[in-house]
Amino acid sequence: MELTRHQIREIAFQTLFALNTNDQTDWKDFFQVLTSGQYGDEYPAYLHDLIAGVLEHKSEIDQTIKKYLAANWSLERIARTDLIILEIALYEMIYVDDLPAKVSINEAIELAKKFSDDRSRKFVNGILSHALEELVK
Repeated sequence: MELTRHQIREIAFQTLFALNTNDQTDWKDFFQVLTSGQYGDEYPAYLHDLIAGVLEHKSEIDQTIKKYLAANWSLERIARTDLIILEIALYEMIYVDDLPAKVSINEAIELAKKFSDDRSRKFVNGILSHALEELVK
């Protein structure tokens, strides 16, 4: 069974969250745990792209997020789950050419629904909607 992009995003989120507290572990080890090893040594290319891309472009992506925060907010104030969801979505919106930005936004909202709460969902949607306006200019 092949993983869908939605499932890959969920695993990427969980992996990036885990790497946030344990960056010495190889992301492939997290993949094995999250999938109970059912895929063997076959790692979805898109999963690698998301994880490596977010980590490689983290500073640029975080600068983009900062532009859309209220004046009294900082990245440190954002819940870790929300920040990682935003980083994945913005990575896709900025660096993945064959994916409509609205798909990334919808997927981010779904991740927020699953891994966060309604306030976070609205927050994520607001930040990404503002980013979309600028990206389409």
